[in-house]
Amino acid sequence: MEKIVHGDLVDIFGVGVLIVGESAIGKSETALDLIQRGHRLTADDAVVLMKRDDKIVGTAPPLTRHMMEIRGIGIIDIRALYGVAALKLEQDVDLIVSLEEWSPEKDYTPKKEPEYETVFGIQIEKLTIPIRPGRNIPSILEVAASNFRLCHLGYNAMTELQKRLKTDD
Repeated sequence: MEKIVHGDLVDIFGVGVLIVGESAIGKSETALDLIQRGHRLTADDAVVLMKRDDKIVGTAPPLTRHMMEIRGIGIIDIRALYGVAALKLEQDVDLIVSLEEWSPEKDYTPKKEPEYETVFGIQIEKLTIPIRPGRNIPSILEVAASNFRLCHLGYNAMTELQKRLKTDD
């Protein structure tokens, strides 16, 4: 069972982050910046998702493996530019990040409970990141990946803040 998704898959601090969003929102540019920061690319533009045991795993189609399209430049070869250390053949999808244009009508207040997207019957945590001029999306994704790891190790900053607020009463 396979499914092709329009997006980028990057290993950020060991967390497989699937970056999705409308065409030209900045997925590839964000992934490129993350590669330059030392993270690893699995797929650009088309991500082949498959179910393996109780995980969703992503890879690039063979035709576009190691390649990336950057508008205004064209096709670049990540392996040739950054070396094999900048690449990962397969990656578990741990977190889905949807990039979207910021809208004044939408409430971006953090939710108490995480949102999920179901892929092949498996729930994957999902974040929506609003895009506005001046926001450093690669830094935000690094923090999102780090926070995801921390939460899965048992620490939740929101819960910690709520505890502190209760003790201050």
